[in-house]
Amino acid sequence: MEKATRQHTKDHNRALVLKTIFANNQISRAEIARITKLTRTTVSNIVADIIAEGLVHEAGIGTSYGGKNPILLSLVEDSRWMIGLDLSHNQFRGAIVNLRGAMRDVITIPMDGHDGEDALKLLYQIVDQLVNKVNHPLLGIGVGAPGLVNTQEGIIINAVNLDWKNLPLTQLLQDRYHIPVSVLNDSQAAAIGEKTFGAGYSGEESMVLINVRHGIGAGIVINGTLYQGDGGCAGEIGHIVVVQEGGELCRCGNHGCLETVASAQALIRKARKGVKDFPDSILPHDPALIDLKEIEKAFAANDPFVRDIVLDTSKYIGMVISDIVSVLNIQKIILVGDMTCFGEPWLNAIHESMLTHSLQKPLLNTKVEIGKTGENSIILGATAMLVNNYSLLFSH
Repeated sequence: MEKATRQHTKDHNRALVLKTIFANNQISRAEIARITKLTRTTVSNIVADIIAEGLVHEAGIGTSYGGKNPILLSLVEDSRWMIGLDLSHNQFRGAIVNLRGAMRDVITIPMDGHDGEDALKLLYQIVDQLVNKVNHPLLGIGVGAPGLVNTQEGIIINAVNLDWKNLPLTQLLQDRYHIPVSVLNDSQAAAIGEKTFGAGYSGEESMVLINVRHGIGAGIVINGTLYQGDGGCAGEIGHIVVVQEGGELCRCGNHGCLETVASAQALIRKARKGVKDFPDSILPHDPALIDLKEIEKAFAANDPFVRDIVLDTSKYIGMVISDIVSVLNIQKIILVGDMTCFGEPWLNAIHESMLTHSLQKPLLNTKVEIGKTGENSIILGATAMLVNNYSLLFSH
């Protein structure tokens, strides 16, 4: 292990101060010193540097509890901008995001069946448009992509829907735009988005986010840090086998995977197949007209057939969550994605399934909730990876 140099110590202390300012709307130098356990002189010197960088400003006067009223510091939210990209749907979304996660511009381009090189061109089209709208220092580009992603090298190992295999996306974007680029799996990005800006931003250092959309994946945060596994692919829970006998063939080649029974795609497929046997259902009786919005409307109207098939998905999700809790004993589980449109009934059914399939003790303090960042979680998480790299803030 290398001995810490003076520069290492300086960078570490600066990161501590920045992290503390990020965590508070307004805070005094004395309070920063108390929280970080740094000396007041060290804090004052660091604050002077980051004020000079335009990252922080003196925002007002605080209340005195003896002595002079403290000067309060606050983050300059638009001192740096980032570009975030969500490639996980049947459309590509990109946005300019500031340091507090406020989205300044959003561009959406439908995929319309494009994949391979054509999909890459759509990605460039979005970034080109966003770059032209930037009028603040640009930290970099963050990308949340579907499929298997090697985050350390920025390579899309396999994204089936996009027909991308071993695509060096980080290198391609860096060569084109000459700024830092971070690429990670969409579920991992959503986890960091919720941890930084959403439901995870409440003090818990560990959480698991489960992303239930066209497919199913998880993002795992342990002690405040994204856990990606030795190969960078941690969280591929969509391919855990939950139907042992007679399971449906999954795109991964196995049978009975979680995705085949609990994803939005699986639910739509089941509704289209089964509606003919339920003539009283309010679903369209032309299977081609059934989509998630139609299922959501029927569910809200208490359609018995639809409620049964929706809540059946909860059984399998709860089963897998119970395994995750048993292994990791993480007490905060956040659910995001298209299936969250079914709200509390779906959530409650998941919790009941968890209790059925797991030891009671690990679940006693486990909280399961729907995320707060909605459709923006992946974009926000992709950019949060840049924000959390404090060294990037000083490259301008």
